Amino acid sequence: MSGLLSSFSTVSATAEPVSMACSRTRAAHSDYRALRCDCRRPGCWDAKKVIEWNGMKRKKCVFAQHAQISASACPLSSNQAKKKNTPCSKIYQEVLEAAREKFTQEISFLSKDKDISLAKILLYVAAEDEAFMAINRQVDSQSLSNERRSMMSPPDPLEWDRLEEMPLAGKNISQWMSELDLIAKEVEAELIPRDIGCHLAEVLEAVNLVLFRVRGFKRASIPIDPKCSYLHSVLSFRNGSAILVSIIYIEVCRRLSLDIVGSRVGEDFLIWPRMVNPEELFKVTSGPSLFAVVNGSCVENPKSRASELTGTALLGLDVASKRDIVGIALANLIRLYWKRASRLAHGLMLTSPLRNFSSPFENLNKHGGSNTPLLRPRDLRLAIMASERLLILQPHNWALRRDLGMMLYFNREYVEAVQELSICMVFAPEEESEILEPFVEKLHLLRLESTWKSFGYSDQLTIP
Repeated sequence: MSGLLSSFSTVSATAEPVSMACSRTRAAHSDYRALRCDCRRPGCWDAKKVIEWNGMKRKKCVFAQHAQISASACPLSSNQAKKKNTPCSKIYQEVLEAAREKFTQEISFLSKDKDISLAKILLYVAAEDEAFMAINRQVDSQSLSNERRSMMSPPDPLEWDRLEEMPLAGKNISQWMSELDLIAKEVEAELIPRDIGCHLAEVLEAVNLVLFRVRGFKRASIPIDPKCSYLHSVLSFRNGSAILVSIIYIEVCRRLSLDIVGSRVGEDFLIWPRMVNPEELFKVTSGPSLFAVVNGSCVENPKSRASELTGTALLGLDVASKRDIVGIALANLIRLYWKRASRLAHGLMLTSPLRNFSSPFENLNKHGGSNTPLLRPRDLRLAIMASERLLILQPHNWALRRDLGMMLYFNREYVEAVQELSICMVFAPEEESEILEPFVEKLHLLRLESTWKSFGYSDQLTIP
């Protein structure tokens, strides 16, 4: 895990649109709108009797055809039927894949850094993880039903079927983006009674007032609850990790045309407005300085490197790009879920299996899949997903790829682990490749063993 934590420095359609077809169908068959009534209920118009009374048997056939066309062509009824008939697990799986695709598009290196929306990217991260956990809950529910040998009532159909409509703590992605707009408008309302040409310090004071006093946002000192690491949860519960609160601060100020930059200092990520004379941030009149209010208690902690900063020192720091900021948030997710996954194996490191391992035939049974430490599978998979996203940002980071390969090994995904570790050996220093090589060869043997067992052989693969 040390390597991970130190790594940060369309197809055209020939058919006409359904909506156009629907409108024309309704216009051409407006005389038959009443024919969609239920003839079996009392008080409703009975088409059959009217047809028989007119002696026009042919019109009955025409009516049936028109009614069928009208019902199938209307977008509303077709969408409702789709939502009702599509299994929830399939919808969540589609959302999971769409969220990863959207994340990749937003973070693409083809995009300029200034055009990247931190909020939207992190909401896609949350949507992917929420979809994964929803699938897990359905699997757990089905397993529990099977164990009790009882019939499980099918889950209620979802009222949405697209990523953009998926609720995250009661709101979809667009609504959470609007929440940030609303916070910025509250800051503007706070600035109205003041002078038109507000000083930068007054704007920051208004942002601090709205965020930390009116809204009540707080930084969690040690964020052990996953809710503190997802943007929608922090916006909802007002309690989050330092990096998430800083991202909210950056997004609100961006809506106020105020440029906020940041940099990693030790274990802390600090933010400040881009300005010629940052010494003003450290002036103390009453209470903590503006820099301390913006960044929290770490600035006043003597054990933190942030407490040693001055305005001059700020000018010498490397400003983090938006991709760097997303990377820090993802690294925190990896660290959080790995700790949760390995809770029953206290002190387990990702690189532990690599220690004292010099031969692919050495201690094969000891290190084999049957003796792999027991880890919590859901948390391990969430750590793997965060690591995969981070690799999109840092494809040449050999330490990060090594850690992903080791997590796949612990998850008994030996084929994928071999692939990632083999790529890692290409970018890693020579001494690290020498450590990885025998372990990768061992994973090849574990693949052979699992293949052997798939043919019905239960014994361990023995090496002569």
